Amino acid sequence: MGNLDRRSGQERRSSNRFPVDVEIEWQSARGRETGAISDVSLDGCFVLCSGDVVEGEPVKIYIPLADGMKVEFQGHVANFVYEIGFGVKFAPLSSAQRELLSKLVHKP
Repeated sequence: MGNLDRRSGQERRSSNRFPVDVEIEWQSARGRETGAISDVSLDGCFVLCSGDVVEGEPVKIYIPLADGMKVEFQGHVANFVYEIGFGVKFAPLSSAQRELLSKLVHKP
């Protein structure tokens, strides 16, 4: 059974999302802010934050690594829920980005 958009009844996602709780930074044209990823797939994620974005707007997501470095993901805002957060559709991923996302969802 796929994930349905409650607003239209249409299939929204092409891949399953997995629940995670990862503190991140994200950036739009208005600057860099903090948030948390609540779910993720190889296609995108949902960012919990109070920041203001516009659907279709380009954003960057910075996921921290254990060594203090961050991996940058580029994408655009797929949807926005006021004072909750926004969904991101990732731009095509590199193999290193895919590997990081795989590790996030398969934590012991």
